[in-house]
Amino acid sequence: MWLNPEEVLLANALWVTERANPYFVLQRRKGHGEGGGGLAGLLVGTLDVVLDSSARVAPYRILYQTPDSLAYWTIACGGSRKEITEHWEWMEHNLLQTLSIFENENDITTFVKGKIQGIIAEYNKNNDIKEDDDTDKFKEAILKFRKLFGMPEEEKLVNYYSCSYWKGRVPRQGWMYLSINHLCFYSFLLGKEAKLVIRWADITQLEKNTTLLFPEMIKVSTRCSEHIFSVFLNIGETFKLMEQLANIAMRQLLDNEGFEEDRSLPRLKKKSPQKVSVLKRDLDARAKSERYRALFRLPKDERLDGHTDCTLWTPFSKMHVVGQMFVSTNYICFTSKEENLCSLIIPLREVTIVEKADSSSVLPSPLSISTKNRMTFFFANLKDRDFLVQRISDFLQQTTSKIYFDKEIVGSLNSDEVFSRQSSIISGSPQRSLSSTSDTDGERQFNLNGNSVPIATQTLMTMYRRRSPEEFNPKVAKELMKEQSWKIHFAEYGRGVCMYRTEKTQELVLKGMPESMRGELWLLFSGAINEMATHPGYYSDLVEKSIGKYNLATEEIERDLHRSLPEHPAFQNEMGIGALRRVLTAYAFRNPNIGYCQAMNIVTSVLLLYAKEEEAFWLLVALCERMLPDYYNTRVVGALVDQGVFEELTRDYVPQLYDCMQYLGVISTISLSWFLTLFLSVMPFESAVVVVDCFFFEGIKVIFQLALSVLDANIDKLLNCKDDGEAMTILGKYLDSVTNKDSTLPPIPHLHSLLSDDGDPYPEVDIFKLIRSSYDKFGSIRADVIEQMRFKQRLRVIQTLEDTTKRNVVRAIVTDTAFTIDELEELYVLFKAEHLTSCYWGGNSNATERHDPSLPYLEQYRIDFEQFKGLFALLFPWSCGAHSDILAGRLFRLLDENGDSLINFKEFVTGLSTMCHADLVEKLKLLYKVHVLPEPFFNEQEDPDSAFEATQYFFEDITPETIHVVTEVESRTKSETEDGFVTVNLRNEKVEKRPNPRDYRHYIRMWAQEREPKLESIKDLPKLNQEQFIELCRTLYNMFSEDANEQELYHSTAAVTSLLLEIGEVGKQFISQALQEPGSSHDNKSRVHPKKENQPLHYGQGDSFCPILDGMDDEKVASSELQDIKLDGGSPKDNGVSSAMLISDDETKDDTSMSSYSVLSAGSNDDDKLQCEDITEDTVLVRNNDETPLPRSSSIDKDWAITFEQFLASLLTETALVRYFEKAGVVMARITNAKNVRMMGKPITSASDYEISTISG
Repeated sequence: MWLNPEEVLLANALWVTERANPYFVLQRRKGHGEGGGGLAGLLVGTLDVVLDSSARVAPYRILYQTPDSLAYWTIACGGSRKEITEHWEWMEHNLLQTLSIFENENDITTFVKGKIQGIIAEYNKNNDIKEDDDTDKFKEAILKFRKLFGMPEEEKLVNYYSCSYWKGRVPRQGWMYLSINHLCFYSFLLGKEAKLVIRWADITQLEKNTTLLFPEMIKVSTRCSEHIFSVFLNIGETFKLMEQLANIAMRQLLDNEGFEEDRSLPRLKKKSPQKVSVLKRDLDARAKSERYRALFRLPKDERLDGHTDCTLWTPFSKMHVVGQMFVSTNYICFTSKEENLCSLIIPLREVTIVEKADSSSVLPSPLSISTKNRMTFFFANLKDRDFLVQRISDFLQQTTSKIYFDKEIVGSLNSDEVFSRQSSIISGSPQRSLSSTSDTDGERQFNLNGNSVPIATQTLMTMYRRRSPEEFNPKVAKELMKEQSWKIHFAEYGRGVCMYRTEKTQELVLKGMPESMRGELWLLFSGAINEMATHPGYYSDLVEKSIGKYNLATEEIERDLHRSLPEHPAFQNEMGIGALRRVLTAYAFRNPNIGYCQAMNIVTSVLLLYAKEEEAFWLLVALCERMLPDYYNTRVVGALVDQGVFEELTRDYVPQLYDCMQYLGVISTISLSWFLTLFLSVMPFESAVVVVDCFFFEGIKVIFQLALSVLDANIDKLLNCKDDGEAMTILGKYLDSVTNKDSTLPPIPHLHSLLSDDGDPYPEVDIFKLIRSSYDKFGSIRADVIEQMRFKQRLRVIQTLEDTTKRNVVRAIVTDTAFTIDELEELYVLFKAEHLTSCYWGGNSNATERHDPSLPYLEQYRIDFEQFKGLFALLFPWSCGAHSDILAGRLFRLLDENGDSLINFKEFVTGLSTMCHADLVEKLKLLYKVHVLPEPFFNEQEDPDSAFEATQYFFEDITPETIHVVTEVESRTKSETEDGFVTVNLRNEKVEKRPNPRDYRHYIRMWAQEREPKLESIKDLPKLNQEQFIELCRTLYNMFSEDANEQELYHSTAAVTSLLLEIGEVGKQFISQALQEPGSSHDNKSRVHPKKENQPLHYGQGDSFCPILDGMDDEKVASSELQDIKLDGGSPKDNGVSSAMLISDDETKDDTSMSSYSVLSAGSNDDDKLQCEDITEDTVLVRNNDETPLPRSSSIDKDWAITFEQFLASLLTETALVRYFEKAGVVMARITNAKNVRMMGKPITSASDYEISTISG
């Protein structure tokens, strides 16, 4: 490749000159090419790897030099001699003569540099190569990465680091390459290569620790191996990047969220670090934005723009607080350097004025920000105030225009349009719901109160809990005092989202939120208030869209509605139940990945008691998507992750109890029930809501602290427990005794306490004292430490779930196949890897469609035809020759039982097992069936009779009535089921009764028959027509191309083919005689063999083939046209053999590269003979005495056919074929090779100790 000219100091150091002229020098790197350069070459190769030299990838280069100068410039490099020679010859022909014209050396140098740069610019323009931010050094690293590990262009390199890889006690110095989907390592020391490739999706543990032997090391563990890396220049940066990439892989395993590069990053500055890639900057920006959102509870799509040190004037303490200002697209935030001293969130939608105040020695570079609620915030000590103000002004302008735009839309447009512009979360086409069918003007109000969909505008607690004057008592007085304390706090620190949050705020939360303000404060501290403010009308629109929709989630919601706080009066009537139904259904419609999970109903019912319906919805969004991530998906992964974190915290903070709890197995039992419902299901209601108060303020940290406090308070009793039941009873009684003496609510009987025994009552425990104790003893737990533990546990949990899925799948099908458990597990790993590879390297179908964790285990991973084709070539014993893809397509259609163009693991293994381990008859039956399939997209000219016969065989259970029903239902619900919901129409419609309707019992009987296993008989198989037989012959000829007994198998195939041709002709004669009637011979001929001109048959996906028999004129096409099939010079009977495709041994010896040569005779005259050279993809078929090409595919005989019995009987006459099909396939060797090929791009070539070409998992 041509390079921008760069000056070289030592032109001949470590390079060998191969060609030279007065201006240019072609050089080769020492140690590369013939001989390897001996010891010097080995040393040079080692230096190239250790010093990250580009010569490792491009061992050839061309230098430019003027005759009287000692300076050299590199102008081209090459990875092969051919590439560099092309550049050299181009320069000799195009530049040398031109350079001789110049007199001044400076002019020559300028001309050469300009010419090379022009060539590069022209190449970039022609190939549409856009300039990017990656440096030349990093582009070299990308080339090395792709060349060394065989990675495609779709695999993006993020960064690379120098390190040592330890194999036993021997360190190998080299380079670690971190890409989006792989961790790779390469080393070359004194001629010995070491390569390692690990998928991030296969990593089960990633640790950074220090030992006596390894001062700073990173240990990467997979299911089958451990790898240790050390001697990093910046181990902290490397480990953080590895964590991020592993997290991306886990997210992909969990919900198929692939990585998408951020194209909106600002361009690099000129003084930026040299090795920083665009992807590395992207990932760094994501990590910072994630920490920023978690710190200030901001929406998931908020991105940090930048941060700077500053001071904030706090009017309540009359002092300047040192901290950091964070600026993002929609928010300005501040947090103090001293933890919990002060924090602030200012949404730009609330900002009215941003102005620069006058600087002074006391207050340098001040900035004033005013909000709508008349609060003013003063920042000072800003380093780049002018730039900061400009950024804030730009964001303000965007926010203002967006607010006006939203207002215009809400006022004038249909709400369907509003919804589609405001959010991209809901996919699928907008659908008209039942309540909007009566709208004639296309407009409807967002506030649905009073309409067909009532939405509660009051909290359920205020509707069912009215305080009367007679109720006044000390508890009520204390409640009023709490309200007054919060009002005083609001007056001093501000109210609403712009409130100063200080240690005083935390103190008030720990004392308990007043009942009347609880909903407002939950919205404020959870950040749900921001999402609700920026999505006006979103919930109402969701509610209306979800009316009448029915799916699995809504079914589960209906089942659990009456189990949600049934003891509370608010949920003993339709008002509370209806509100709960609407919130849960709307969320299931918003987030179909979660849909509905048990425990969501309990949490949502409590939210509805203290928040309005729309507010409760946004609180649920904050809970499920930000504060408790992955808790409520189908496998409760988040709760399992936090269960592991809780075990670690128990070991660290209550070590004397850890071993006992592990032995009893209690932690796994208690943590799910405690964490999923935030203690609402295990504590009295009035106490549990106090826990929820603290949770919305502090996050998951509070739940861990409280759980540790409960264990700590019962440590002595738990240590004396003999089994888990006794331990659970102790903990249950303790939690039942937790009381809230300040609560003004009437006592609500707790379900757990009602079910417990009537033993001695447990001493009451005050909830406020318990929470205070948890802060005193375990308040040192930090949120960032919890996140670090969560990452470690997430790897373990997701990989454990994947292993469980694998075991369940293998267990479900091991009895149906001849494979061993180990073989099935290895096949499953390959099958899943193929699915994952297509997710990040592209595929024809959507990854989300192919992986649905809610499906049964056997159907969770599915592959399309392109993926199957790759696995077919690597694993299936019949995949030989150029015909492999067509055979793969036929087999894929046969295995795809439900016709969705996807096959699951069971279907895949069924086909492979038949090819490898089935008996002779089953293998031949499979071979026959894949060629007798009806072919709607393979062959448009198929005989209607044979197509109907084959269709009846493969789809015999689909009767015309069911086809009609399916078609009608599909056409009616196609647009209604795109989002996974089915619309239930409640309107009365007149249905026209059809004559003789089918009884529903008919369908029950039909389904019962489908469930019964059918014993397949070979007599049931449809006949094989002539066109299908041709393709079967082609498959057989290609199948043996790599077999040791190739020639013998070809001879046997030719004999079987000839015999089958004769059998088919004999059968055709009977048909012809039956069809012929006196005086109508010509009519029969034209009916049996209609004239078809210039209608080529297309096979496979765009591949055409030449049939054995070319077209003939009407005069020559007679009913007896192909009745005699024989060899040249006589019939098979005369020769004593049954072969139409036989070649002599002498011919075989002369040309072994030719698979076979055969001549087929058509008709009784020698003039009509057709020659066929090797029925393969490049078949050329001609008429003997006619050089003019004839119309193709016009002479396929529609009456010619054979049965499976005839095919089987003919093949059994040839011993070589019988031996071939009886031979069992060895699948483990193919699996091992497939794993290496899929990852390394090449088969296994070396078993050297230094060749570590592995795929983990």
